[in-house]
Amino acid sequence: MAQPFRIEVAGETNVGRKRNHNEDNFGILVEYGLFMVADGMGGHASGEVASKMAVDSMQEFFAATQEDPERTWPYKMDRTKGYEENRLITGIKLANLRIYETAQREARKRGMGTTFVGIFTANDGIYIAHVGDSRVYRFRDGNLEMLTEDHSLLNDYIKMKRLTPEEIANFPHKNVIVRALGMKDTVKVDTRFETPKLNDVYLLCSDGLSGPVSDEEIAEILGKYSDIQTATSKLIERANENGGPDNVTSVLVRWTQ
Repeated sequence: MAQPFRIEVAGETNVGRKRNHNEDNFGILVEYGLFMVADGMGGHASGEVASKMAVDSMQEFFAATQEDPERTWPYKMDRTKGYEENRLITGIKLANLRIYETAQREARKRGMGTTFVGIFTANDGIYIAHVGDSRVYRFRDGNLEMLTEDHSLLNDYIKMKRLTPEEIANFPHKNVIVRALGMKDTVKVDTRFETPKLNDVYLLCSDGLSGPVSDEEIAEILGKYSDIQTATSKLIERANENGGPDNVTSVLVRWTQ
């Protein structure tokens, strides 16, 4: 990045209290300024395969395009977006296709998929990309703000009609997501650009964290622990203290001098 900031990053994943294996994966690719969380689904370990494929595919694509920026891409560039944003979206679309084709080819992996959320540092700022209900939050000056919008059935209902807090709490299909990598051969990727400030902390997490741990608790932990490795561990501890109903993954990225 052109700004005189350094980036500190820490990541951790945990199986949680209720599951017997971990279908989450994360990637910290400092050499590309790329940080990712993927929450697999499909059960019988195939969710684990899908989330790992997403992270591995992104690593391979960024390595290939780093060495050869003129490399031909299998998808057309979106002319309304710059090179680096297109690069991020294309990597995710390729990961989607790879997961989808593997699921079609291998009966045991049929129906597997994964959420994806990533931060890519480029052009004096960061591009945030996501598919599914894994999230990115920004913690700035003591305030926590969610920067992604869940691609979930619950969120669709919330947008269509005003649900009461009680209806939201008791919604029967909370875990149903309406967009994920591997569902179809193509995928729509949501992106946004942000300009980090000194001491900003960005949190990438699976819903195993954002579900059991409230925004207030997340903000409290990020405010209390300036060491991001400690903060990452404390977030995961809190998710497990609050029942640990799912695999839980947290990646923290901090802008420092």
